Amino acid sequence: MQIARTLIASVVAGLMATSAMAMTDAEHKAAKEKISADYKAAKTTCDALKANAKDICMKEAKGAEDVAKAELEAQYKPSDKATNKARMARADADYAIAKEKCDDLTGNAKDVCVKDAKAAHTTAKENAKVAKAAAKPADSAAEKGAQVAEARKDATAEKNEANYKAAKERCDAMSGDAKSKCVDDAKRMYGQS
Repeated sequence: MQIARTLIASVVAGLMATSAMAMTDAEHKAAKEKISADYKAAKTTCDALKANAKDICMKEAKGAEDVAKAELEAQYKPSDKATNKARMARADADYAIAKEKCDDLTGNAKDVCVKDAKAAHTTAKENAKVAKAAAKPADSAAEKGAQVAEARKDATAEKNEANYKAAKERCDAMSGDAKSKCVDDAKRMYGQS
């Protein structure tokens, strides 16, 4: 896990250092090669691990590579679309890693872990959609405000639904009145009917 964070940090630092000026084709190619080499090195490190620890390491390495590639493209050819793609790549990588970590658990604990990972993924994706709406040009401030407000409303609904499913999964470990009260509390907290 530390390797993946270090890899991401070094790639981002390298990209940030050159962000003030346009990236040349040679710099872009060199950065892509570095990302590929870093991924191969991380995979080699993972080979020494066993069972789910190896699977987690591999997800971290692949996630770091995907995020680094998306961020490189966002820096090489800056656009709202490329920036959003980088946000989504980070959300997807974090989700894949979190979900893989759930494999160490069993029963309801695993189910809760998976639902929590899904809720975090949904939150990250919805936040990216709101950021995309905020970055999108509009004819007037009122129109832009309406676009962002609509995106936030949709995002809140999606996040509440995902968080409710995770909370409801926690309730499954209970029984009887305690379970009913738990589900009712989750419904109230996340605005579900």
